[in-house]
Amino acid sequence: MGFWCLDVTSTYIILYKTPTSGGHHFASSYCSSKLLKDHPRRPRWLDDLYMKHQNLKLDTVIMAVNSAASVSMLFDRYLGEKRSLRLPVIHMFLASVWKILAATIALIATMQYIILQFLHKIKMFGSRFWISGVLSKIFSCTGKNIEIRCCQFPYWPVFLKETCFRSQSCVEYAEKAALKRHSLWSSIAVDILLGNLVGFALIFHSESVCGLILSIASQTTDHVLRSGSVWLMGVPAGFKLNTELAGVLGMISLNAIQIWSTLWFYVAYIFRYVIMVAALSGMLFGLTIPASFVIDIIAIVAVHVAALHWLCSLLYSCQIQALSSLWRLFRGRKWNPLRHRLDSYDYTVEQHIVGSLLFTPLLLLLPTTSVFYTFFSIINTTIFSLLLMIEMTISIIHATPYNKIFLWLLGRKRFPSGIWLELVCCQNDSVASVNMGFQEQADQTYGNMQQDKNLDGDSLTMVSFLHSNYLTFGQVLWPHFSNIFSEVRNSSIAPSTYGILTGKRLPTKMILGLPSPLPWMSISYKDYWFICYDSVLSFL
Repeated sequence: MGFWCLDVTSTYIILYKTPTSGGHHFASSYCSSKLLKDHPRRPRWLDDLYMKHQNLKLDTVIMAVNSAASVSMLFDRYLGEKRSLRLPVIHMFLASVWKILAATIALIATMQYIILQFLHKIKMFGSRFWISGVLSKIFSCTGKNIEIRCCQFPYWPVFLKETCFRSQSCVEYAEKAALKRHSLWSSIAVDILLGNLVGFALIFHSESVCGLILSIASQTTDHVLRSGSVWLMGVPAGFKLNTELAGVLGMISLNAIQIWSTLWFYVAYIFRYVIMVAALSGMLFGLTIPASFVIDIIAIVAVHVAALHWLCSLLYSCQIQALSSLWRLFRGRKWNPLRHRLDSYDYTVEQHIVGSLLFTPLLLLLPTTSVFYTFFSIINTTIFSLLLMIEMTISIIHATPYNKIFLWLLGRKRFPSGIWLELVCCQNDSVASVNMGFQEQADQTYGNMQQDKNLDGDSLTMVSFLHSNYLTFGQVLWPHFSNIFSEVRNSSIAPSTYGILTGKRLPTKMILGLPSPLPWMSISYKDYWFICYDSVLSFL
């Protein structure tokens, strides 16, 4: 219980529950007042206070409230350790068991660290060859996520070990430090758990998954790509196209599709092993690795669609640019690339004649090119949207604060967002409403103040309770997801829409909201074992 007295004509008492580490604390997001009942003897200065500009240093006050019990908690913790020494047998047994557990965990983590260091040396040696550069470009998304995860694995004991003494001075600092300490290992643990669930499902149902994927690929090739190309060579939707240009574009498309079908026939025999590799990578490194591997595989499998879309977009964009330039010629305007504007220009008669001869066939051939470009743009955009959804899933897995979600489900009191005051007592009137078991404390404090005060007859005494507002589930998650959705909105949707209309090629891969790779750890195996041992032992 705490109180704050104003040595004026009135006394204002604030009761609050003492902040405790792991229990609750206060945060100054905003301050409000909640009156359960408008009291008839409500003082005028309270109404005047709402009308004035509030220039209170709430952060300092709330920090003092959160730090009030820190010394007593440290003292109680020290006394608890002293009391545990009274039972030396039980204390020594528990300490020995915990030390054995810490040594075992440190040994397993050190073995993992040795394997990662060995793989890192192989990677550095293989980077000298040209094949390494080719593979890094083909499997760029997988390589990026493997680098992030392999750099995160050795750092979990560094984050877990408590080295900040500032957190012991304030409950709010202790809560933030605890969330930061458990953020890395909880993210890795949940990712590996999801990877094992998906990995075991793929291993036990590899044949059915392989058959489903092959069936989808063959159905898409026969009923979408091949049938669509044949349909565009005729009279699609009643449009009269140029027969010669439609035949050339259609034959190029059918030949590319046939070449891909032939290659896919031989690749289908080893596709089951590709699924096994994805499953094993998920069980070892987490779900983000097979998901990124799926992105790279889809980009490789859809290379024929990307090639046909690139060809059609090249023809379409060249025609659009040529028609816009010829249209400026007819208007007597010329584009100034230095000042980025249109300037007047006098063209000759010969230039007008040549422009007219070029403008007519380009304009007449534009519908044929546009139909093929639209068809392959729809297919390519569908594939791009699928890849974007998978990449957003990977980014969400990386950005989700699993420790905060777990603690929020256990209790919202550890996530305060603002404070509010509940008026419960004014002068000698009865208490309007009392929550949280403060009835006896409020009556006792109010009685003591009535006995000790020596003020005028108009003096008033008010008692209120200090409460906290709490973050909702969406407010806990949104700060971690806002960067992902902002990147999708700013760097993906607008440029993609403009690129489709102007004939520009869409990107096949995007890296959205991935965490930056941590620096590679290069310490001795013995030092790393001691770091792991001390970090686990610090929880004793």
